[in-house]
Amino acid sequence: MNLTAFDFELPEELIATRPVSPRSSARLLVSHGEGIADRSVANLLEYLTPKDRLVLNDTKVIPARLSGMRRRSA
Repeated sequence: MNLTAFDFELPEELIATRPVSPRSSARLLVSHGEGIADRSVANLLEYLTPKDRLVLNDTKVIPARLSGMRRRSA
C-alpha cells in the first residue's frame, strides 16, 4: 500500500472545532450510484427507507497526535 495516498493538506479554517448551530444545518455528504451530493442533515429523511439502519456515533475526539519513526528497509 502506498501511504502517500493518505497525505493531504487540510486548511485549519476548514476543521470544525464546534458543532454548527442550529444542528439541523450541518452538512451531509450523500453518495449515489451516479455521484455524490452536498446536502443538509435536515434532508436526511429523504434518503432513508424503512429497512435502513441508522448508527449514531457520539464519541468525542480528543486533540492527540501520535509520533513515530519509520524504520528503513534493507
